[in-house]
Amino acid sequence: MAEFIIANMAPLMFGALVLFLLFGYPVAFALAANGIVFGLIGIELGLLTPALFQALPERIFGIMANDTLLAIPFFTFMGLILERSGMAEDLLDTIGQLFGPIRGGLAFAVIFVGALLAATTGVVAASVISMGLISLPIMLRYGYDKRLASGVIAASGTLAQIIPPSLVLIIMADQLGRSVGDMYEGAMVPGLVLTGLYVGYVALLAIFKPSSCPALPPEARTLRGAKLFLRVITTLVPPLVLIFLVLGTIFLGIATPTEGGAMGAAGALILAIARGRISFKLLKQAMETTGKLSSFVVFILVGSTVFGLVFRGVDGDLWVEHLLLGLPGGQVGFLIVVNILVFVLAFFLDFFELSFIIVPLLAPVADKLGIDLVWFGVLLAVNMQTSFMHPPFGFALFYLRSVAPSSVKTTDIYWGAIPFVCIQILMVAIIIIFPGIVSYGDPAEKARIEHQGDVDLSTMMQDGDSTKAPTEDSAADLLKNLQSESK
Repeated sequence: MAEFIIANMAPLMFGALVLFLLFGYPVAFALAANGIVFGLIGIELGLLTPALFQALPERIFGIMANDTLLAIPFFTFMGLILERSGMAEDLLDTIGQLFGPIRGGLAFAVIFVGALLAATTGVVAASVISMGLISLPIMLRYGYDKRLASGVIAASGTLAQIIPPSLVLIIMADQLGRSVGDMYEGAMVPGLVLTGLYVGYVALLAIFKPSSCPALPPEARTLRGAKLFLRVITTLVPPLVLIFLVLGTIFLGIATPTEGGAMGAAGALILAIARGRISFKLLKQAMETTGKLSSFVVFILVGSTVFGLVFRGVDGDLWVEHLLLGLPGGQVGFLIVVNILVFVLAFFLDFFELSFIIVPLLAPVADKLGIDLVWFGVLLAVNMQTSFMHPPFGFALFYLRSVAPSSVKTTDIYWGAIPFVCIQILMVAIIIIFPGIVSYGDPAEKARIEHQGDVDLSTMMQDGDSTKAPTEDSAADLLKNLQSESK
């Protein structure tokens, strides 16, 4: 029995984690408990040494000292302040008036505002709830199909998952050992293309099924001419300035993502004050929610660190590599299997959990296959976006259900989401078929390095200490050295 456990420690450990998650245990504690229990079993069986756990304090303090993770509370706070300051309401009202005269105009307005909110808030819940409260009743009032209306709102809200400043891209960059700025730059074009695919789907419905998305009647279009133009300018300029303040400075190299997040949070406060919608109660709610989400992320990261330390100690990384490197089809076969795996797991886990559990196992294999990790991270982020959308556990569907009127059934929301999930899967295929769509760094520098052919391009594109790909684990090396000395 002991020999069987020693020989199969890695698959047993991974299976136990899946079992805990299926039973509904909190992810952070399931990860940490599995790591500690299997670590103690490994020590008892002589597979591991007690010195392994001496690496834990240093790794946990390393998490606390990680400046990159500071961007998470900054962007979360910025999104919450903007959502409560009424920016979404003003944008939806103005853009709805602008697109109202054409069929599907309200749906186009929701998609456009969803992309704009994604580029300013980066928080899916804020986008979906805001648009569900404001636009869903209006769309239903003017004859929109319930499934189309709910699907457009849920899908547009999830654009905050892929369009920077997305929280999942920050986590992905940390787990892949890559620059957040490169992840943001690489995800921008795929995010805009995905937005365009949503627009294209609504346009096709407007042509072939016009009854599902009628134009606004003349009496509903209260703004016209110069008034509408002035309203569009005054409503669009502040968020566009904020987008440049946050993303433009990051892309231009003027600010780090953490500094960009801090400027964004300050800009959100200034906008809220300018609108006269700031209050102590609003600030307290925003800070409490930000604190909860940040703690949630850190706890999962600590748990995944404990799990990853022991999992690598029992050569779990080699077990995963042997499984995935042996797949037929090389890079393409690996990408197909990984994307199917992530899509299935997204039925049960959200993007934070997937980022902390699955990505560290896949990244070394992708790196050995010669796959650029920034490109790989953007691909997985688009795939993980489906975790918000597909039934039965899509969080965007739950957010919309919480604010939708009783006339909209839960089945309407589920059926409305399915076409947009298919579009997201199509976007995954597009990124695989046309990898150049994920572009980052200086194109001239890329061309020069590729022409020389003597420098690894993926290594040159990283910043500071993040140049090291997560292919080796120092604690695992320490363990193996100690074991060899003891022998």
